[in-house]
Amino acid sequence: MSSKPHLAILATVAILATAPARAEDCPAKSRDMDDVLAAIEAAPGCDRAMKVSEACALGASGDVQYAGAVEKKCEADFLGKANAAKKQAYKRELGVCDRKYRNESGTMYVSFTAFCRAKVAQRHAKLALKAVR
Repeated sequence: MSSKPHLAILATVAILATAPARAEDCPAKSRDMDDVLAAIEAAPGCDRAMKVSEACALGASGDVQYAGAVEKKCEADFLGKANAAKKQAYKRELGVCDRKYRNESGTMYVSFTAFCRAKVAQRHAKLALKAVR
């Protein structure tokens, strides 16, 4: 008996466990990349931008642009005000994301890397906003 069906099931479970959560429908005007990017950029803050990008994600390399837009939006909340040590810590965490799936092939891993980076930016933005309060 071949173990290929079992491997396929395990791979599917792994993908579902690490893929961006889809808690809502994509709120963009359409699934066109420009419309999704516009919705992310129009989002009223880092957390909402992340929700839009996750809802519109396809689990493929095209998600890099969505997650990149989130990363940029979140960085605006903290990067300009961060001291050298915090900037270095942020870059180090981004590097962890970049290395996490580097030995994997397939567009879904490109998406996972991009969302990992966006989540790091989101976490740093939240920490910076808490420090201000």
